[in-house]
Amino acid sequence: MRRALLFFFLVNILIVAFLVHACFTLLTLLVEDGAKDAIHRAEIPAPNSPLIDTRPQLIPKIIHQTYINESIPEKWREAQQSCLDLHEDYEYKLWTDVGARDFIATEYPWFLDTFDNYKHNIQRADAIRYFVLVHFGGTYIDLDDGCNRRLDPLLSYPAWVHRTVPTGISNDAMGAVPQHPFFLRVIEALSAYDKNWQLPYITIMYSTGPLFLSVIWKEYLASGLNVGDGIGGGRVRVLSQGDYNQHAWSFFTENEGSSWHGKDARLIFWMGGHWKLLTAGGFMIASIVGLCLWWAYGRMLLFGTRRGQSWTAGRRLPMLWRRGTQKEYELVDQHEV
Repeated sequence: MRRALLFFFLVNILIVAFLVHACFTLLTLLVEDGAKDAIHRAEIPAPNSPLIDTRPQLIPKIIHQTYINESIPEKWREAQQSCLDLHEDYEYKLWTDVGARDFIATEYPWFLDTFDNYKHNIQRADAIRYFVLVHFGGTYIDLDDGCNRRLDPLLSYPAWVHRTVPTGISNDAMGAVPQHPFFLRVIEALSAYDKNWQLPYITIMYSTGPLFLSVIWKEYLASGLNVGDGIGGGRVRVLSQGDYNQHAWSFFTENEGSSWHGKDARLIFWMGGHWKLLTAGGFMIASIVGLCLWWAYGRMLLFGTRRGQSWTAGRRLPMLWRRGTQKEYELVDQHEV
């Protein structure tokens, strides 16, 4: 019985170890705050401060945005125009569906099959932003993000992203020098992460969206390449949520967006808002399943033991019967004599 108990626990430990290993990067994201690479508020010059001109410019003055075509919806035109008005000296590139595909076909033909076979248009919109940052450098901004101040202070870093909730980083605003090693790693990983997870929201988030980018970022932090702030540096700096869009001095304003979210997204958001309850419920369910498996395993052992005893008894009965029969024959013979 002790050996059976040891075997049962060993199997369960191996299963848990496999699950932890498979989800290790996702689990570590829950405790990763990017504090070591944070862009501290004190190092960001105030809007229109003369200190801005003393900082080096590493990231090119280019703004990238994406849309289906050049007819931007009314709800995003004000946000788009705010970025144009504040950055008249920046080059502006709007990547339409046709333009994005032509660019991939010309510059990155090895990725064209994956690009064409994405099930959701937003996946192509996600992917193209990584490629144009690798190729041209500059700053990518979602159309639903308006500009609240000039981006010049952020051009002093080799690459930057911003924190999001509940964990990880987002891909709606980010910047980099051309050929930055982090974004090179991102575009190289896209094909491997092109998987269908059934729910559209999870498929998009984990194949090209913020969750995908966060996982690659976490792996990049562990790679040893996240070093160097100057020219040729590989460090990725992290803008806080507050400096991103929550204050008067923040860089961006947030407008209506997320047009690709479906019904499954509401389920995911509800789960995110009740993660403590779900975690407790998960442990409870796992405990119940474990007890049921142990009970079933015990019953199987008991059944096997009883069956073995019955088989042994069955083997012995004929021998006893034969001995008894032989003795009876002997008694009969003696009586007849």
